[in-house]
Amino acid sequence: MRTDSLQLASELASRSEAFALATVVRREPPSSARVGDSAVVTPDGGFHGWLGGSCTRPTVIREALAALADGAPRLIGIVRDPDSVSQSRSGLTVFPMACHSGGSVEIYIEPMLPARRLLIFGVSPTAQALARLATVLGYRVDAVDPEASETLFPDASRLVTSDESIESPASGRDAARCFAVVATLGQRDEEAAWAAARLKPAYVGVVASRKRFAQMRETLAGRGATAEQLDRITNPAGLDIGAETPEEIALSILAEITRRGHARHSARPAAPAATSADTERDPVCGMTVSAASAGHQADAGGKTYYFCCAHCRDQFLAEPQKYAAAAAGAGG
Repeated sequence: MRTDSLQLASELASRSEAFALATVVRREPPSSARVGDSAVVTPDGGFHGWLGGSCTRPTVIREALAALADGAPRLIGIVRDPDSVSQSRSGLTVFPMACHSGGSVEIYIEPMLPARRLLIFGVSPTAQALARLATVLGYRVDAVDPEASETLFPDASRLVTSDESIESPASGRDAARCFAVVATLGQRDEEAAWAAARLKPAYVGVVASRKRFAQMRETLAGRGATAEQLDRITNPAGLDIGAETPEEIALSILAEITRRGHARHSARPAAPAATSADTERDPVCGMTVSAASAGHQADAGGKTYYFCCAHCRDQFLAEPQKYAAAAAGAGG
């Protein structure tokens, strides 16, 4: 494995930034890739590393971005003859090899997502128990309350003593891995619920009786909260497991968050097909290329064509009318 890829992966992980790590796990000559070669793909489509010829790059980038979107790893094969690959190999998705040197590679793509974030509002015993258990489960805990301290939350990643200092999710992807629980238990309930809802995390739960939460809804509505914002708040927070102690309530809340996360994962649509609007077909080799990340392109007849590698682009420029006509006939 290349040390530069490992160093970049380490730097991104230390900054809690998402990326996908792609590693060659099998190859057949004359592929220039070697088992263990790796590359890092960032959410903006950046590609850093080596996985063989440049013609493998568009497919790897597309599949890596899909992995980052759904959080699931995948094993892909880029082969000379896709039809020759046994269909009995479950879990392997096959794509055609467009490199003129030939060969085949199998690449394992693993999404590396930052730790899930849990915002806990309040310093109640339930809030403290929730912070302890969430930390054990690998959450990055932000304790949010004017009285939050290291004594009350020794394992918290961050202490936030004012709602204005809460770090908002940087993107929709971050928001999908961000959760909030209001466990103020009578202390600044409305303020905390309103601050949590405005962040638009994947989950907002309020630990309160239904009667108390009805009063909170009325107050928040009077402050300008919309019905949609209020409907995003879950009350009572947690699965009904007969919880009574702070630790049991914390367990029920994290169980609910976990279940919702699994439901969201299974409901995600499949990755976009290779014919989606942001992809083009290389008119020379026929490979699907991401228009946004294609490193080789050329204009002919008022149209821009995208290529998997410099070799295909050179062939096109040698006979542009031939390839443009063929692409038009194929619907490209």
